Amino acid sequence: MVHVRSLALALILSLMAATSARALTLLRDPDIEHALGQLAAPILKAAGLSPARVGILVIDDAGMNAFVVDADTIFIHSGLILRMQSAAMLQAVIAHEAAHIANGHLMRRPINARNARTAAGIGSVLAAAAGIAAGSGEFAAGAAAGIQGAAQRSFFAHTRAEENAADTSGLRFMAIAGVDLRGAVEVMDLFQGQESLSVSRQDAYARTHPLSRDRFRNIQQLAAAQGATIQPDPQAEYWFARAKGKLSAFQRSPKWTLTRAGESGHDDIKLMRQAIAYHRQANLKRALPAIDGALARRPDDPYLHELRGQILMESRQVKPAVAAYARASNLAAGNALILGSYGRALLADGQTAKAQEFLERAHSRDGRDSRILRDLAVSYAKQGNNGMASVLTAERYAMAGRLQDAKIHAERATGLLPRGSAAWQRAQDVIAAAEAEAKRRK
Repeated sequence: MVHVRSLALALILSLMAATSARALTLLRDPDIEHALGQLAAPILKAAGLSPARVGILVIDDAGMNAFVVDADTIFIHSGLILRMQSAAMLQAVIAHEAAHIANGHLMRRPINARNARTAAGIGSVLAAAAGIAAGSGEFAAGAAAGIQGAAQRSFFAHTRAEENAADTSGLRFMAIAGVDLRGAVEVMDLFQGQESLSVSRQDAYARTHPLSRDRFRNIQQLAAAQGATIQPDPQAEYWFARAKGKLSAFQRSPKWTLTRAGESGHDDIKLMRQAIAYHRQANLKRALPAIDGALARRPDDPYLHELRGQILMESRQVKPAVAAYARASNLAAGNALILGSYGRALLADGQTAKAQEFLERAHSRDGRDSRILRDLAVSYAKQGNNGMASVLTAERYAMAGRLQDAKIHAERATGLLPRGSAAWQRAQDVIAAAEAEAKRRK
C-alpha cells in the first residue's frame, strides 16, 4: 500500500518538470469558492454528484479554460469566469465538466486518482495546465507519464465522442436544475472559430475540449428544444455577481473597479468591491467604512468578516484583524480557508499555540493551500518541532514544483521524525518523487 502510494506520487510529481511554461497558481478565496459552490450545487445534484465532495477551484490565469482530472475537483481559470456574462453561462461550464465526471470519462487516463487532494498532486495539475496554456500540454502530460503518441493527449484532452456526450449530459443536468440552456450556447459562441486556428493559437479550452461546427449545432438544437424561456434565478445571479465582482476587484485596477462597483445592482457587492479597491490603494480610511457598510447589510456573512480581516491584516492592524477573523471563523467553523486566515493572524499576534490549533484544523480539512502549509511550518518551528516544520516545507515546495528544494527539506524531516510515522512517510514520498524526477532528467 505504501509502495503503491509512493510510486503514484512519483509519477504524478514528475509532471511538474515536464513543462518550461510559467507555473500556474491557485487563487484561494473562501468567498469566491463559496459562491461557485452555490452555483454548482443544483447542477451537481442533477448529475448525481455530491456538492459536498466535488469542489470548484480557481486557477489564477487570464486564459479561458476549465477541466477535471479526478472525480472530486473542477478547475476553472479566472479568465474564463471574468468572460462569463450570466450565472447560466458559468453553470453551463460547470455542467459540462460535471458531465465528464458523471460519464466516467476520467477512467481511461494514465493518472486519475487523488490528483487534486494533496499538495503534491496540485503541483502536478498546475504544471500540466501551464503546459497546455502555453500550447505544450500534450508533451508535458505525455512525456511525464512515460507515454507516447496519441496516448499523450489522454491526460487532459477529451475525444470528440466524449465532448458530444458531455454536451448532451451537461445540458440535461442544466434542464433538471432549471437553468436556461441558452447559457451553454453563449459559452460556445465565445469559442467560435477556434477549430480553424493552429494549435498554438487556440485557447487552452479548445486544446482540451475538441471543438467542431457539429458540436455548436448540437448544443443550439438541444437548447432550442427547451422551449419556454427560463427566468434567471435571483440567488444564482447574486452569487455569480459576487464571485465575478470580487475576482475582478482584485484583478482589475482599483480605478476600473470604482467606476463599475455598482453594476451588479446589489449594494453589499458594490460596497465590497469599493472596499477592495480602496484597500488596494492603501486607503484604509475609505476601505473600512465600505466593508462595514457591506456588513451592515449582511451582518452574519462570514466571508465579509473574512475580507475585513484581510484588509486589516494587510494594513498591519493585527489585533483588529484577529477579532475580525475570529468572528468569521465562528460563523463558518468548517471553512478551511477562514480557519487558516484566523491561524495566520493569531501567529502574527504571537499566539503561536492557538494559531497552530486553527492551522491544523484548516490543514486537516484542505491541504491544498500553500499559505497554510507555510504558516503551519512556522508555528511548528517556533515551538521546536523542526521535523514537522521540515515536512510541511517540503510539501509546500513540492506543490510549487520545486522538487529538489522539496527533497532537501524532506531529507531533513526524515532524520527528525519518528521512523514509520505518517509524517515520516509523507517525507519519504516527496524524496521518492524527487529522485524519480531527477533520474528521468538524466
